[in-house]
Amino acid sequence: MSLSGKKIILGVTGSIAAYKSAILVRLLIKAGAEVRVIMTASAGDFITALTLSVLSKNPVISHLQNDSHTWNNHVELGLWADAMVIAPASANTIAKMANGQCDNMLLATYLSAKCPVYFAPAMDLDMWKHPSTKRNIELLQSYGNHLIPVDNGELASGLTGDGRMAEPEAIIKHLSTPIS
Repeated sequence: MSLSGKKIILGVTGSIAAYKSAILVRLLIKAGAEVRVIMTASAGDFITALTLSVLSKNPVISHLQNDSHTWNNHVELGLWADAMVIAPASANTIAKMANGQCDNMLLATYLSAKCPVYFAPAMDLDMWKHPSTKRNIELLQSYGNHLIPVDNGELASGLTGDGRMAEPEAIIKHLSTPIS
């Protein structure tokens, strides 16, 4: 799909790869998309909401209610979007998505989304290879979600192997490729 004029939700979870979400927002905006960012609480340990708000030109949503104590409508967001991208998608968030758990704004929006959902995992090699992670990814794909494959390379732990989040340019390419 062409990203020009598309409404994209970017979900950011707690992972060192969250720094790449700033680059991803810039590329989405440059491609002509309108971007709304939803962050989990742990994502804020790695990147600030202010950074993503400035780059997306929209307030970042991280809670079910906003600063004025009114509801951030996850159903409305799920209906608004042409696509939802969760990048980075931590092992924790992937497990919650696969099992229908809903304890934050990102997961509530995911469960309400009527658009295609893409997820770009980011985790260490052993976490990536764990049978439960593999099962959760298979479940997500069986639900119709689209896996953006991990890269192989140096990981934050110092190990080298699979588990690196795809580069933002590769994520843009996946979003731009028609779904078959």
